[in-house]
Amino acid sequence: MLKKYKPIFCFLIILSTSLAEDDDIGNIIPDLKIRLLDGSKTTIHELVQDGPLMIDFWATWCVNCKKLMKYLDQYHQDYKDDGFKVLMINTDTPRSIGKVKSYVRAQDYKFHIGMDPNKVISKKLNGMVMPTMILVDKGGEVKWRHQGYIAGEEIQAKNQITQLLERNLEEKIEG
Repeated sequence: MLKKYKPIFCFLIILSTSLAEDDDIGNIIPDLKIRLLDGSKTTIHELVQDGPLMIDFWATWCVNCKKLMKYLDQYHQDYKDDGFKVLMINTDTPRSIGKVKSYVRAQDYKFHIGMDPNKVISKKLNGMVMPTMILVDKGGEVKWRHQGYIAGEEIQAKNQITQLLERNLEEKIEG
């Protein structure tokens, strides 16, 4: 009986995911407080003061998250001079924090790592599907959102980042 409804169920999941992706485009992201892995604290609006921010939700058990992270770290480093940053928000449980620290240290990632063990931030930003990327412009406007990851989608993310940086540069030159 379940096999009979599996295609319909899969279609509904894909449809709801794609509809959720565009739900907050153009809205200002809430200024949520973020506790970073190093123990310091910041807010989303502090992180977007200098330029765009890519927020991505991840967990140590998420294989696709780990595949995407290496690309996001590269983009963080490639575009940091343009004010671009990446904030990886980890959703592992409080008991897994040791795994988070050792994984990040072993990979030598340079991006910011936020901690969300109680899933407060991920619920507020609709980041329960992992990975979920949210591209926020300087000033806090949500410009792009994408849930899930299939190999090759890192190119789409890079294109979104570079287009936003180019628009910002054009506005700066014109203004």
